[in-house]
Amino acid sequence: MDATAVSAARGFAAEALRLRDVIRVALFFGGFQALMPWLGWLLGDAFGHWVTAWDHWIAFGLLGAIGAKMLWETRSQPALECCAAAKCDELFGTRVMLLLAIATSIDALAVGITLPMLGAPMAFSLACIGLVTAALCALGIVAGRRFGSLLGRRLDAFGGLVLIGLGTKILLEHLGLL
Repeated sequence: MDATAVSAARGFAAEALRLRDVIRVALFFGGFQALMPWLGWLLGDAFGHWVTAWDHWIAFGLLGAIGAKMLWETRSQPALECCAAAKCDELFGTRVMLLLAIATSIDALAVGITLPMLGAPMAFSLACIGLVTAALCALGIVAGRRFGSLLGRRLDAFGGLVLIGLGTKILLEHLGLL
């Protein structure tokens, strides 16, 4: 759900949405949501305690920083400025997508450590996680874009706040405050 919300925030921020952007978001988020449990599965108990102890702080830091950057960019841009291809490419650039995908899937690394203990079949579990996440993220970015076109450019700020809120939610849940 975090990856879907971040996808919707990307859709909010985009002036135009291309099919390749939807596919890119779905592949990054779906891929990382499947990759991280697989890595957790491989790492096993040796590093599980460290990942579990720090995953919420890593997600909080990454999502907070990206959200703050979005807020700062909204503040510094003229309200009626159109989205240039460079800005659209920046929203879905490899570096940004990589950071977002890691931030929203790092807790899945810890989950992957527990899957073998549950007797879950690895290939089926990872395929389900990846495909469901990819589909939800594709729907999320399209829905975010549709609402963004209805509500205007101020949703860039809203998208930034969503990312900060998600990071904060992850942190508070793991600290037992929610």
